[in-house]
Amino acid sequence: MAVPKKKKSKSCRNMRRSHHALKGINLVEDPTTGELKLPHRATTDGYYKGRQIFVAPEATAAGETK
Repeated sequence: MAVPKKKKSKSCRNMRRSHHALKGINLVEDPTTGELKLPHRATTDGYYKGRQIFVAPEATAAGETK
């Protein structure tokens, strides 16, 4: 089994880990509604690239059953 001969210093260890940080999410503003959304995804009301591609279902009142 491979075992390191020398202890890695804190500097070398941290430099190796410098690429492990989480990246922030990229939000874009929808030109039609002004809503912030992830790129290449439709908005909650059904718009994609300035066109309405589906009609969003209406929110039902709380406690209402069909």
